[in-house]
Amino acid sequence: MINIGKYIEMAINWLTEHFASFFDALSMGIGGFIDSFQHVLFGIPFYITIVALAVLAWFKAGKGVAVFTLLGLLLIYGMGFWEETMQTLALVLSSTCLALLLGVPLGIWTANSDRCNKIMRPVLDFMQTMPAFVYLIPAVLFFGLGTVPGAFATIIFAMPPVVRLTGLGIRQVPKNVVEATRSFGATPWQLLYKVQLPLALPTILTGVNQTIMMSLSMVVIAAMISAGGLGEIVLKGITQMKIGLGFEGGIAVVILAIVLDRITQGIAQNKKK
Repeated sequence: MINIGKYIEMAINWLTEHFASFFDALSMGIGGFIDSFQHVLFGIPFYITIVALAVLAWFKAGKGVAVFTLLGLLLIYGMGFWEETMQTLALVLSSTCLALLLGVPLGIWTANSDRCNKIMRPVLDFMQTMPAFVYLIPAVLFFGLGTVPGAFATIIFAMPPVVRLTGLGIRQVPKNVVEATRSFGATPWQLLYKVQLPLALPTILTGVNQTIMMSLSMVVIAAMISAGGLGEIVLKGITQMKIGLGFEGGIAVVILAIVLDRITQGIAQNKKK
């Protein structure tokens, strides 16, 4: 019998024992980043947030999405879940930002290096196919309970789409455009920032959209390690057999997911045009 789990457990225990100070510092940094999002969202009156998102939806996704955003967010406020929705939004936005901070450079690297692409492909497959619950185990051991381990698990789970689509977008830039740019004496950095990234932006934005959706899918799971937000409401409905409460929390998650999805899709479509 091959006991792989034993060696993985030994490795995680060794990391928690010898890198405790590193994980504490990382926890403080990520925690402060999430808290800053929460302070901003909590500091803005609910009606300003609703109107701002509705106006953004109007310009980026059309009148129908704007009306849905307005009515959907008013429904969330009317159900009394506004604070939990802002907690969830802060966790999703902060996790997405960190996933993009790591994922976009990795995607650029995979596009420019065949060796890196071959190495990263199975790693990304592993990250996407591993059950999300498994990520909670090292997250809790490294960071304890709270929003930080929830963000850690969300980043790992949600990062693969933006890595894949960033690499795909850059590889799809026409070869003749790249060669023409080089023939005019452009440096590799100028080629990347002035040609490849702008032309690949619609594909990258599709990756951002998928990352946001996968981050939202972790909401209920992250609530199991005290990440808070709408997932906690759904979890209470499950554990306490409160069907109505769980259903209301689920409706709030769906509304938030649709609003974010339509807005980010609209931004990507505008860039394609």
